[in-house]
Amino acid sequence: MIVVTGATGNVGRPLVRALVTAGEQVTAVSRGAAAPDTPGQVRHQRADLAEPASLAPVFDGAAALFLLTSGDRLATGGGPEVIADILHTARAGGVRRVVPLSSQGVGTLRHPPDLEDAVRRSGLEWTILRPGGFHSNTLAWADLVRAQRVVAAPFGDVALPTVDPADIAEVAAVALREPGHDGATYELTGPALISPHHQAMAIADALGEPVRFVEQSRDEARAELLRFMPEPVVAATLDILGTPSAAEQRVSPDVERVLGRPPRPFADWAARHIAAFR
Repeated sequence: MIVVTGATGNVGRPLVRALVTAGEQVTAVSRGAAAPDTPGQVRHQRADLAEPASLAPVFDGAAALFLLTSGDRLATGGGPEVIADILHTARAGGVRRVVPLSSQGVGTLRHPPDLEDAVRRSGLEWTILRPGGFHSNTLAWADLVRAQRVVAAPFGDVALPTVDPADIAEVAAVALREPGHDGATYELTGPALISPHHQAMAIADALGEPVRFVEQSRDEARAELLRFMPEPVVAATLDILGTPSAAEQRVSPDVERVLGRPPRPFADWAARHIAAFR
């Protein structure tokens, strides 16, 4: 049995499907209802990672855990004791291997290492995944694209190697199921640098209609992000988007190394998800 937390998210949903396709028994964990496309044979369990004691029935009999904590907690360093309690509860339930979704920002010192430190101290086998920005972050543009065929974003010509969440999920599935990944830390990126301006162009190509790009100032972007992110997360995010380091712009070979194929480009993701922008 493999437990997948964050099972209704951009990584959790394709991970659940990949594991089921590989013949694994899966428990999908989320705070809310199961995703509508959850395979019928998957056991869904509502649980809150903020209450580790409530997770004991989820881990009972499980062999491996995909651990996704909230982005806010990861970026601000909040809740290290909670993470340690989750891992302790998992180990007590029989879990032997954990694959946490960390962040490229830990390696570049933008984000605190609490999650990774707790995993390394847990006594479990572990493989750490450090993705950069997700292709799916552009879903934040969907409402404006649908209404006005406009994308508004800061730092329009600053390029980063964003990654397809489906590639993250496939790497996670391999690390959860197969030997040879214990103690590895994988940096997960897409195959090439791409700027917000060029992401908007790729969405326009997939739509078959023009999409106008409007450059936001940093202050405009900050005000928008503060509606759903705490200040430290907003500051770190804008720093990465506006003044990325060489490490944050490096295209990593790790997706291809694990999967035996190149990572999917943004245009591929846009074509598969274009219904969200129509």
